[in-house]
Amino acid sequence: MKSGPRRLLPERLQSAFLRFLAPLVRLLTRLGVSPNLLTLAGVLITGIAAAAFLLQMPRTGGVLVLLGGLCDAIDGSLARNAGRATRFGALLDSSVDRYSEFLMLFGIGGFFFLSRDTLSAAATFLALCGSFMVSYTRARAESLGLEAKVGVMQRPERIVFLGLGALLHPVALSLAVWLVAVFANITALQRLRFAFRQDSALAESEHEKRKINTVPFSNRGC
Repeated sequence: MKSGPRRLLPERLQSAFLRFLAPLVRLLTRLGVSPNLLTLAGVLITGIAAAAFLLQMPRTGGVLVLLGGLCDAIDGSLARNAGRATRFGALLDSSVDRYSEFLMLFGIGGFFFLSRDTLSAAATFLALCGSFMVSYTRARAESLGLEAKVGVMQRPERIVFLGLGALLHPVALSLAVWLVAVFANITALQRLRFAFRQDSALAESEHEKRKINTVPFSNRGC
């Protein structure tokens, strides 16, 4: 199966960022910081970011969104490095990520609504729908034995775009919201297509196997 479409943030860039954070992960490991505690700290920070947006402090909100995203970026690495990776920890991480995205986009939507920018507020709702569909399509595909970790805009892109947009200017934040609204929904469709291609390939393979098994023995080559 061919790889999926290229992401807006190249894998090489993300890998380099994680290597840059490796000393921090080792420090947290030595300090005995719990990966689950770091996961919960991420959603708490993002909740404070949402409050900052509602209080019309977008730059503060942007900083906190990126900080919360940093916690999310290293909690998995911390769990593996400390030998504390568990299935519940993975479930907690995925669940908390959904709450974090809701809080972040709720705060951003509230910022635009209170600023009387109803168009950007509506785009935030579309971004929220797209973000949840990106997560749902992957989870549902994997529950059916398929892979769907592809797409141009995954969670790291959404965090970086929205966080940096908020840091720069409300207009940049509005542009970032529109980019997420469009590309997150495109990503969900890309994951559906990727899963469909896998399922079709599996079905064709099974069909070929049944054809071979139903050929009479006398007609088979020696």
